[in-house]
Amino acid sequence: MNSALVFGCGSLASRLKSVIADRRGNVAISAAICAVPMILAVGASLDYTRAYNVQSKMQADLDAALVAAIKQIDTYDEKKLEQKVTDWFEAQADKSDSSYDLTGVTIDQTNHTITATAKGTVPTTIMTIANIQSVPVGVTSAIKGPATSYVDVHIVIDKSASMLLAATPADQAMLRGDANLKCEFACHSTADPVKKNTTGATLSPTYYDYIKALGVKLRSDVALDAVEEVLDMVDEADEDHKRIRVSLYSLGDDVSEVLAPTYSTSAARKKLSDDDSGLTSVSSKEATYFDTSLTTLASKIGTGGDGSSASSPMKLVLLLTDGVQSERNWVLQDKKLTTLRSPTSLGNLRKVVTPLNPDWCISVQQKTATIAVLYTEYLAISADWGYNATLAQNMAGSRWDSVWGGTLHSGVGGSISRQDYIPIALQDCASSPDLFISAASEDEITEGLSTLFGQYLTSVRLTQ
Repeated sequence: MNSALVFGCGSLASRLKSVIADRRGNVAISAAICAVPMILAVGASLDYTRAYNVQSKMQADLDAALVAAIKQIDTYDEKKLEQKVTDWFEAQADKSDSSYDLTGVTIDQTNHTITATAKGTVPTTIMTIANIQSVPVGVTSAIKGPATSYVDVHIVIDKSASMLLAATPADQAMLRGDANLKCEFACHSTADPVKKNTTGATLSPTYYDYIKALGVKLRSDVALDAVEEVLDMVDEADEDHKRIRVSLYSLGDDVSEVLAPTYSTSAARKKLSDDDSGLTSVSSKEATYFDTSLTTLASKIGTGGDGSSASSPMKLVLLLTDGVQSERNWVLQDKKLTTLRSPTSLGNLRKVVTPLNPDWCISVQQKTATIAVLYTEYLAISADWGYNATLAQNMAGSRWDSVWGGTLHSGVGGSISRQDYIPIALQDCASSPDLFISAASEDEITEGLSTLFGQYLTSVRLTQ
């Protein structure tokens, strides 16, 4: 064999072997081929992350729209709710980098839940290489609350004699200046006759009749006006009268059920105008014992449910009160004592006239009921010996702790007057600070109870 040929063949074989072994060209080709799915993978990750962010924003927008809708519309009207949710969603939705729309608002009649769904698309960027132009997104939100549920509204009216205070400053001055009365609180009496100051002749069979003839409106009258406002709201929120029941109670040394839970607001209105019901200004209670009355109330209202059915209603207690734990006898001019409670001397009796202990409200809250409190402000009466001897005194000098088991609110000293501590105690009694209102004027009292009811109706929770 020719050595040159041998050399040549050997050289050719060596070259072929080195070419086969050399993969530098293949690396470039393989990298180019692999780059496409790699780029798509990275692009998909970026595009789907962007879609996820848009979906999260969409969810927040839809949740906010539902909350806003139910807070503004305290009625069970599907068309109104749908329009309100749509308006809020459109106003909040940021469509600068996406395209999504509210596709439907539905009312779940069975579970009393408002449900809304939004769907849309998010444009892609890198994934367009694979001819994927957009990513679909969708969210669902559901909300539930008193405005969409079965609710029992228990209206509790303080019938203590201090609620016989004249409703306006002008009327208070009129009573204070009347020579035949010489008092502001209707003399804490509805049974004694009024006699002429100079001759002793009987002018009226009762103080109430005398004051009524003067055209004076008492706080107990205004309290009933406030209840009327709530009944009007119930009519609007439950037009068919199939979801919201109302009941009425008078509060004093104990609680009396004046009207059992009913869907009939007209039945409630009849009780408000009936002197025999014990709710009108023609009568009042001898004492106010919240420790007894609130415990009794808890047993009467029963345990609250989730509002999904008539047999499992949510429970709301609307308490209208001046918040004073007391007896009428501490203001009687003859200073007679009573054996209704443990105090055995006038001094002891004065010391146990205090704000209610908010711990007594727990018995109601443990029944999974919500408590809303309207405080009809107990006004200072500097000319009245009874007031000066009790509520004008400080908390440290009372027996709020030893007799009633109270503990001062954190950060409040014992030097605070009992009168000034009443709103603190009543706010602690309410289920939340936003369910407490302090009202002094006639208008504030009339509007206060309905404001609390409206606040409760618009409380909601997202369920999906």
